[in-house]
Amino acid sequence: MLNAGQQLLAEGWFSAHGLEIKTAIAAFIVGVVVGITGMGGGALMTPALIFLGVGDASTVVTADLTAAAVYKSGGAIVHWREGSPNLRLAGWLIVGSVPMAFLGPHLIGWIAPGADLENTLKLCIGFALLFAAATYALRLYIQLRRVSDGSHPGEGDPVVRPLPTILVGALGGLLVGITSVGSGSVIMVALLMLYPTLSAVKLVGTDLVQAVPLVLSAAVSNIIAHGLDWGITIPLIIGSVPGTIIGAKIAPRVPQSVIRRAIVVVLTMSGLALLDKAGWAPLGAGEEETHPILIGVAGIALIGLVPLVWGLLRRSAGLPMFGTPTVAEIEDPAAAPVRKSRTRAPR
Repeated sequence: MLNAGQQLLAEGWFSAHGLEIKTAIAAFIVGVVVGITGMGGGALMTPALIFLGVGDASTVVTADLTAAAVYKSGGAIVHWREGSPNLRLAGWLIVGSVPMAFLGPHLIGWIAPGADLENTLKLCIGFALLFAAATYALRLYIQLRRVSDGSHPGEGDPVVRPLPTILVGALGGLLVGITSVGSGSVIMVALLMLYPTLSAVKLVGTDLVQAVPLVLSAAVSNIIAHGLDWGITIPLIIGSVPGTIIGAKIAPRVPQSVIRRAIVVVLTMSGLALLDKAGWAPLGAGEEETHPILIGVAGIALIGLVPLVWGLLRRSAGLPMFGTPTVAEIEDPAAAPVRKSRTRAPR
């Protein structure tokens, strides 16, 4: 049992370090999810920290990008050693993404100077979260069609098209520089559409390698524009690194399909909540007036609709509504059961 003096000291310590504790716990939980699914870093971390009230939107974005530059580097090194990234493709992505990531925070500062910056950032992050949820759903659908048609990535690397690849990098870089969201989801979907023969391991490896200079450029630019709060950044790193490791270790024993669908729901609800908090006109709310019931109803509707819509999409592709191939097998068509393309019988 603690005596009165020890209790006061403990309460004082927790009061003084409550911000760091909340940040580290949030980072650990998000890190576990990222380790299990390989997605959702900035898209989950940024809104979580904003809703926890650990800092302004600009402070949170800067800290998240700085922490991401640290833990993404480890993943990129692993993929580099294994030889999985397409370095030519990553190079053209970097040509487009790095300068736009550096420009992003300054561009938003010019558009919304002074007091308008934080509210504008919340709007941008809200729309980016909805975009990330939509692109992840699109990515799954593209992979679903691959599995349904029995098509598999080729053995060699695809022919790289510089101009569209640079444009994809530029769009992803601008989005990440402003919001810290999209370094994985948006760019990976665009690569799937541009290079359908790129294997899953090369897709992930290429994205991780190009994400390091992209996130580093965005972090440096945001530090220049907004400064860096080490009280948020260090707990982010301390929490996220072990969380990611633990998530990666337990991933084979966790039903990823449930978690991945949950991420789409959470991203959508978080995006709507941020738009609501920022006073987006269609939601009819201001900074002091939010609509949690509306957000909750949207989340409940999504929980019911997402499995149904996914089942209907599977059926439209000639697959059973539920069962195999699982979401994990659809994410990596090479691991899914081979399915022959449907052909019409000759008349």
